[in-house]
Amino acid sequence: MQWIIATPEQPPDWFIQMVKQYTPASRGLYAAQLLWKRGIKDEQQLAAFTNYKSYQPASPFEFGAEMQLAMERLQLARNNNDKIAIWGDFDADGITATAVLWDGLGQFFAQNFQLIYYIPNRLKESHGLNYLGIDNLQKQGCKLIVTCDTGSTNINEIIYAQQLGIDVIVTDHHTLPEQRPPVTAIINPRYLPSEHQLFHLSGVAVAFKLIEALYLTLPDVPQNPLTDLFDLVAVGLIADLVQLSGDCRYLAQLGIERLQADFQQLPTARRRPGVGRLLELCQKNGDRPTDISFGLGPRINAVSRIQGDASFCVELLTSRDIKHCHQLAEVTELANTRRKSLQKDVQAQVAQKLSGLDLSTTSVIVLEDTQWPAGVLGLVAGQIAQETGRPTILLSTEERTKDTTPTPLLARGSARSVNSVDLYQLVKQQEHLLHSFGGHPFAAGLSLLAENIPLFTDAINQQLRQSLGGTNLTPTVQADLTVTVADLGKELFLELKLLEPCGMGNPVPKLLIKNCWFEKSWHRNQQDWKGKKVQYIKTDFEIRDESTKSPFPGIWWGHYKDELPIGRCDCIAELDYNTFKKRYEIRLIAVRFAVNSETINCVSTQIILDWRNQDYSELINQHSALLMADCPTNWDDLRAWLKRCLDNNQQLAIAWCKPDHQPPQEIWLTLVGIAKYLSRTNQSVTRFQLLGKLGIRDQTLFWGIAALKSLGFTVTRQDRDLQISWNPKMNSEGFNDAALERFLAAIREEQFQQNYFTEVPLSTIIAIAHKPAL
Repeated sequence: MQWIIATPEQPPDWFIQMVKQYTPASRGLYAAQLLWKRGIKDEQQLAAFTNYKSYQPASPFEFGAEMQLAMERLQLARNNNDKIAIWGDFDADGITATAVLWDGLGQFFAQNFQLIYYIPNRLKESHGLNYLGIDNLQKQGCKLIVTCDTGSTNINEIIYAQQLGIDVIVTDHHTLPEQRPPVTAIINPRYLPSEHQLFHLSGVAVAFKLIEALYLTLPDVPQNPLTDLFDLVAVGLIADLVQLSGDCRYLAQLGIERLQADFQQLPTARRRPGVGRLLELCQKNGDRPTDISFGLGPRINAVSRIQGDASFCVELLTSRDIKHCHQLAEVTELANTRRKSLQKDVQAQVAQKLSGLDLSTTSVIVLEDTQWPAGVLGLVAGQIAQETGRPTILLSTEERTKDTTPTPLLARGSARSVNSVDLYQLVKQQEHLLHSFGGHPFAAGLSLLAENIPLFTDAINQQLRQSLGGTNLTPTVQADLTVTVADLGKELFLELKLLEPCGMGNPVPKLLIKNCWFEKSWHRNQQDWKGKKVQYIKTDFEIRDESTKSPFPGIWWGHYKDELPIGRCDCIAELDYNTFKKRYEIRLIAVRFAVNSETINCVSTQIILDWRNQDYSELINQHSALLMADCPTNWDDLRAWLKRCLDNNQQLAIAWCKPDHQPPQEIWLTLVGIAKYLSRTNQSVTRFQLLGKLGIRDQTLFWGIAALKSLGFTVTRQDRDLQISWNPKMNSEGFNDAALERFLAAIREEQFQQNYFTEVPLSTIIAIAHKPAL
């Protein structure tokens, strides 16, 4: 992993003094540096950023004619007593969006009579509208469907609903189709300019804007204030990881304030007893964005991941029945406990499969397994994407049967992106290989026939390699500020809290602590709310450095204490407040052995000499370096040479040139020609002679011999020699195209590897060859 240490920008003194007014207990310097670097550079911006009362939100009618059309159809439904169905989604954004429409539309339409809701089953259905669900709603007499967090691309399903006499209003924030869908109205911020203050709204926020417009259109009807919905909006916004700018930030600030105020009430007086109980179970109090991102959000998401059906979560969020809500909250907590265990198991299995991949030649990670539970694949894919710096797609295969007749295996899974790769467009270009697909640039769900996985994997890797060119996919972690252990604590926490709520575009500040060490580390399995152990690890520790004699506590989620390096190290962490333990602590993000720039330069200069793509005939006379002239195809080759140098206290000169590769098909024809010649002349050949003639490696030659055998050649070994003969009768089953394709694919991968090692920066070679602890 590559560490990026941000260069601090020194804002003007007047700006620092302005920030200090918001952080009277501290100097305000750190907050001022971060705000200035993130584009907050005048008094008006600062006021609007820090205090929602200084921000002017956008009108819901900024959506223009589409919102007007939606209002007209809802008023018609009210006048005609039409039955309305809310069509939601099963993740936290979709669940809270459904809850907002349920409470909001419920002020205008009788719940459970004129208004119902439908949420697809995650494990049986996909995101979006589907025919069976529409049929079900039509049988119940529905005349209007209002979607939330879904529906923009369900063109065929929308047409089907209209044929059944059902109108559709779409509220969504996902990627738009090329043409406007044939709906009554579509409220989607992606139709707005990217700089618009509504552009980044999540599904729940778009649903809220629809309700806000209805409150403005029929102001005398609602009995409950619009502000009652703010807490639900904040939960969905923060859980969905959208960019918290413009109205998103404003709504999140309002919602967190509302969430905290409700939690501080006696349990019997809370407006949302289910939310309050869920906060108690996850030991949060609702005053921090992390209470949602690490507390409420994962728990709401866990229900559909484990059980498939998450419909009861709407009751959990909206019901006033305390006893019932507490029962639902405890079911939700148990689902999250199960999710953690499953996630850990799948993560270990994925890591094992990942060890068989050469990441230097892999642009998109695609892995599949028949046993993986589909519900947790998105979480694990996101983790792997962050760790490797590569978009990751994890698939679970399942056998479908119809009328007891087996049908082809279908693989379903989740994809997560990283490094600004537009995952939606990347996968969409392979749509011809897919059964279904949907999502946005950072995350997607997909399904395809299992037999298409190899083709899909090759195609999507080739596609991203071509679009990236020579771009490095090394995963990165960025530190925003450099601090000492003495700086950690309440004062710094309150200063950095000025930036909350944090999210995309305004990330949680990452702190670099240099030349520190860890003490009193211990790990244990987490426990659920009943005290039972969960198969999910957390390490506790104390961190120290030379700045103070007092240690500072910290945690490292998902890691064992043995993974902490012994001795001096550098680490990147986030500063947090633990409500349960009532203490300030750091949350460890990344750690490595203490290395400064002088040490890196020393390693570069003294151990590895970079003579690639140049004439080294004179250089070799000036050094006693071990010369590595053949271009490697994997990191293990390079590490072996480096170890040899270190053992002999010798320098390593990497001196390969960019190879002049033959097209793979020509290499195959050359191999066939050699085989025919040897068979005709009854001569033998050594493996090294074949490798030298073809310019390939051992494993690739193995696939080449397999392809020869499918042509009818027999290859036998005699001592160190290979004897090749040809008998057309041996080829009774015909030529195996798959064997040849494996050989050609192996050549392509090998050539790609060599091109990579020709251009890879020396700093990357040093970092990976030495394998520092992360």
